[in-house]
Amino acid sequence: MSKRKDRRKGAELYEAVVHSAGNGDVAALSAPPEPRPLMRKFRFQLLHRWMVEHLTPCRVADVGGGKGLLAYLLRRSGWDAVVIDPVPQPLPAKYRNLVTGEQVHIPETESVPRISASFAQEMAQGFDLLVAMHAHGCIVRVIDAVAQYGCSAIVMPCCVIDEPLTPAPGVHWLQCVVDYAVARGCTVQAFRLNFKGQNIGLYVRRPTSAAAAPHKDAA
Repeated sequence: MSKRKDRRKGAELYEAVVHSAGNGDVAALSAPPEPRPLMRKFRFQLLHRWMVEHLTPCRVADVGGGKGLLAYLLRRSGWDAVVIDPVPQPLPAKYRNLVTGEQVHIPETESVPRISASFAQEMAQGFDLLVAMHAHGCIVRVIDAVAQYGCSAIVMPCCVIDEPLTPAPGVHWLQCVVDYAVARGCTVQAFRLNFKGQNIGLYVRRPTSAAAAPHKDAA
């Protein structure tokens, strides 16, 4: 598929997700990224920047957080961030600062708090926000946790591996996730990040509870 077709299909999927619920449960949380070349990587830095720009610091669990770069960046920005991942991994040795373009080296002595276990729904207790970026087999459990415990979540679904849901024929997995969240009584707001691959995120909240990670422009 050409880059132009790939970009068009991504834009069409985003618009479909935003306008999928006629009752207003789904809305665009931020404008689509500017039409510039998509980055090949840096997804953690981009999500970190989006969170800092749109949400207030809170206690956050990065579900399936891998090496913990997102949690590391969030902690440096004043968030209480913890990684939940069954595979213990050290922080990466370096990352690129998207503002300056410089490589930033992480000292070997640095670490982030980790829970070395697979995510279970009850783990959401005590957290204000759950993040599941391309976390295989965790998306439905994260949404169930939002519905049960009243936290909020950022999910970026990429595939259906180990998930209890199966999209109907012709229904994109991302749309299936939106429909499931709305059926659980949650509100969903969509956003896009500027990296290649599945770059559409969903900010999921239970409307009956006060959002613990509100928008920065919230009263």
